[in-house]
Amino acid sequence: SGLTLAASWDEAAALEWGTGMGKEFYDKGSNVQLGPGLNVARVPTNGRNFEYLSGEDPYLGYRMVQPVVKGIQSQKVLANAKHFILNNQETNREAVSSEIDERTRFEMYYPPFEGAIEAGVASVMCSYNKINNEWSCENPTTLGELKRMGFQGFVMSDWGATHSMSIASGLDIEQPGQDWMNEVFLKAGLASGAVEESAVDDAVTRILARLFAVGVMDEPASAWDWGKLFRNVTTDASVASARKLAALGTVLLRNEGNLLPLVKSKKIAVIGLADAKAIYHAGGSGSVEPSFVSTPLQGISQAAKALGSTVVFDDGLCTEKAAAIAQQSDVTVVFLGTLSSEGSDRGSLSLDVGIDWTYQNELVDAIAAKTSETVVVVTTPGAVLLPWSQKVKAILTNFMPGQQAGNAVADVLFGHVNPSGKLPLTFPNRDNEMNFSQAQYPGLPDPKNPAYAFYTEKLLVGYRYYEKHNISFTTGFPFGHGLSYTSFQYSDLIIRPKSTGMDVSFRLVNSGSIPGAEVAQLYIIFPSQEPQQLKGFHKTSVLKPGEAEKVTMHPHPRDLSMWDTALHDWKPVAGRFQLKIGSSSRDIRLTGAFVKSAEILV
Repeated sequence: SGLTLAASWDEAAALEWGTGMGKEFYDKGSNVQLGPGLNVARVPTNGRNFEYLSGEDPYLGYRMVQPVVKGIQSQKVLANAKHFILNNQETNREAVSSEIDERTRFEMYYPPFEGAIEAGVASVMCSYNKINNEWSCENPTTLGELKRMGFQGFVMSDWGATHSMSIASGLDIEQPGQDWMNEVFLKAGLASGAVEESAVDDAVTRILARLFAVGVMDEPASAWDWGKLFRNVTTDASVASARKLAALGTVLLRNEGNLLPLVKSKKIAVIGLADAKAIYHAGGSGSVEPSFVSTPLQGISQAAKALGSTVVFDDGLCTEKAAAIAQQSDVTVVFLGTLSSEGSDRGSLSLDVGIDWTYQNELVDAIAAKTSETVVVVTTPGAVLLPWSQKVKAILTNFMPGQQAGNAVADVLFGHVNPSGKLPLTFPNRDNEMNFSQAQYPGLPDPKNPAYAFYTEKLLVGYRYYEKHNISFTTGFPFGHGLSYTSFQYSDLIIRPKSTGMDVSFRLVNSGSIPGAEVAQLYIIFPSQEPQQLKGFHKTSVLKPGEAEKVTMHPHPRDLSMWDTALHDWKPVAGRFQLKIGSSSRDIRLTGAFVKSAEILV
């Protein structure tokens, strides 16, 4: 899923993912991929968060989308950035109006789409919802701002999201049919003067220009044969890539006493969603049915056999039986999970909501009471509550890891892959920890059928809210968190302001005993003292024990600017900026500051 790649914080992995998807689309005769999804996870329970590359941060989305778009389009397949814009909930998504101010649009929700534009994305999909009471696909403000950001491709509607002859507003293609933008209505519009011929010409030009630019028109007509749609285009190379990417997107949340990796355990109990009931993808149009699936039980059994270990499995449906099996084993690996789908939001972040197995938390409590040697693996479509997190020694999480889920998690559990993933969104301590009012989510007047959702939190989305309110983590985990089987030391911070932004460099060394990679993160606090914002990250190469890497990040002038609603433009900020560099938003290793004049231009 997109969120799996977001959890990798790895641009090389994102390029591989995009290239792999583009190749499979081409091999199936399709020249447009309806992705990547980029919506920022404003609402933790949003049913489609698993699809989105941005997690809860606009800068993360801005960076991660660019290699994905380039990868897809390198295969002569058009990428489609969606859903533009503010489709941040599934509850009444086809009618709710996202009520939002200008600065919040530009600073919080547009950057991932700007990243796609900078990568040359061919098309954008406008969303179902309204923005400030005007439909997205005919909204002159937001579609105008899209063009202002430099977008030169074409705009298509989400399926059924067209509500009028919207070509003059910036919509180029109505999907899936022609209820509004059909021959009869277009001719009538041209005859009455409501539609100008130049608008039709411009729309056609935008569509054809992207088809030529990406290379679709270079291919023979046979390349785009619909008869290829049901081909199985899975290859050994694509399976190996799926396994690699799923492992890179796996996050180690906890590892007390270095219980992981599993190198010494002789008897391993595997309990829960590890067999044919394993969770590997979520629902809706983002769901993909694979040709085959590697289950966790299969992956663990194969890895354990190589070590001479034995594996015993129980489905966990009888808590007492599962706890007894755990007590008799050297180590227990419990697989839990929940699901979500397009069309509805999750009722809760609890593992006991979303699938039929409604006592998963009770199971972990029972097992933890019998044995301290417990590992929990959680598969989730987004944020999730882990009320037992301090009762078990180790926790891994993944986000809809795909058909190689079992082999990938086994690679991490047994140390064939040293985890380097980081949380792309906050794991809260409780439901609605950001204290959304009904007006904010799901909206007013009827929470089941809201007409308006008010974005009054403005920039305080995700970890920024936690920073503003000094919320500590008792059972949850912060944005950017992710452990390794080794350790890293940061030192020698140097800050060099420049006319083009600044250079931030430091030394990062593998101070542990096994090879591993680290994702270093840069957070900036503006002179206005608003909560810290992610403005840089870098994933190192795999460093050997004792090996060091000089890391340099280059925040641009835009990263040191704010949107000015009087100028309707970016305005450089002057004053004292604070910098924080660390392994997560809460694990800060280096700090610094610098003073900037307002003369640096954006």
